[in-house]
Amino acid sequence: MSFLDRSATVAPPGFNRWMVPPAAIAVHMCIGQVYGFSVFKKPLAKALGITAPIAGDWSEADVGVAYSIALALLGISAAVFGKWVERSGPRKTMLASCVCFCGGLLLAALAVKVHSIWLLYAGYGLLGGIGLGLGYISPVSTLMKWFPDHPGMATGMAIMGFGGGALIGAPLAEELMKHFASATSVGASEAMMVMAALYCVSMLVGAITVRVPADDWKPDGHVPKATKATAIQVSVDQAWKTPQFWLLWVVLCLNVTAGIGILGQASPMIQDMFKVTPAAAAGYVGLLSIFNLSGRFLWSTVSDLTGRKGAYCIYFILGAALYSLVPWTQSGGHLTLFVAVTGIIITMYGGGFATIPAYLKDLFGTYQVGAIHGRLITSWSLAAIVGPQLVDRISAAKKAAGLPPGEAYNFTLQLMAGLLIVGLIANLLVKPVDPKHYVPLYADNSK
Repeated sequence: MSFLDRSATVAPPGFNRWMVPPAAIAVHMCIGQVYGFSVFKKPLAKALGITAPIAGDWSEADVGVAYSIALALLGISAAVFGKWVERSGPRKTMLASCVCFCGGLLLAALAVKVHSIWLLYAGYGLLGGIGLGLGYISPVSTLMKWFPDHPGMATGMAIMGFGGGALIGAPLAEELMKHFASATSVGASEAMMVMAALYCVSMLVGAITVRVPADDWKPDGHVPKATKATAIQVSVDQAWKTPQFWLLWVVLCLNVTAGIGILGQASPMIQDMFKVTPAAAAGYVGLLSIFNLSGRFLWSTVSDLTGRKGAYCIYFILGAALYSLVPWTQSGGHLTLFVAVTGIIITMYGGGFATIPAYLKDLFGTYQVGAIHGRLITSWSLAAIVGPQLVDRISAAKKAAGLPPGEAYNFTLQLMAGLLIVGLIANLLVKPVDPKHYVPLYADNSK
């Protein structure tokens, strides 16, 4: 088992650092399937009735709880296991992520088979969510160490695969459900089993390929800028006590709450608003995945030029304006404009995720930045519950009150715009960390 130890993953001299991003993407593209979970909502809501819901079938909102639990556990597990990830290295963490995430998919498949909503929550939500958290943070600090000359770009590469997970996962799930659908099954259980097997192979390839740089390694020709920022090194336990940490916690939470509501309800929402087919809705989910993926790389790279605070100001101001525009696109029947507007929103949602590790690095240094990042994304845990449930529950209540399905999302979209303005205020309040929180530069970040 020494093959899994951090020491076994130290790269030899001459190793090409560009081999590491594909390893991270191989894992993140798999666990990013969670963003395509909405394609399962309508099929699972008629798992007993097959062609239409009957008594005993789950509601779409009930199914959506599994999605919220999974993302909540992502943040919680990242916080709990953050220090272990730093000590153990990316390979062992990626393997643990594979076991949990793929095992969670298999339990979810069994839950559909026996029609147990609690087993669905335990499998896809709890176990799968732990796999999400471990897989999500495992490559972040590793890639920042490999690319000290471009930290924003590095975190974008580390996280862009997660945003692109639905690009493969949503159409794949849709096609597999069509293939396995029968008079007695909607095909969801069988689809989940096949996906678990495929994802397991990809995640194992990533775990075998990943490497960490030697302690004295640096890119050819790279000379760190001699600035005050180079002296910043804050431990995870100290970072937890600073106002900067909690302001960024609010910043990420509100950015995620706004974006994740659309992602979690993307397939039903576009069907309700524009009466498109389930296949077209799955395509829309996949398209949002492209926007999510590209935004993670594009905006995090832009943040190297604008600064992290400037990038987040763009996310919040432009995002609030675009959210306010979405109801108008629906009322006017502007499907193409709706797709474009929501796509831009999702680029900034993804960009917020990819920018936050570099923001943390700027404020707290590279010392234990992976563990700090793990604790910070507990904000994702709250957002994962609040965002999707706001959209699910409020839209369901509006429909029950007699509002046309296409207009049932308008109030929630305006609410999301308001949350982004609050996030903007929190971002503007972020200041440099007081030097009293610093630790010596020679501190061992494996402890």
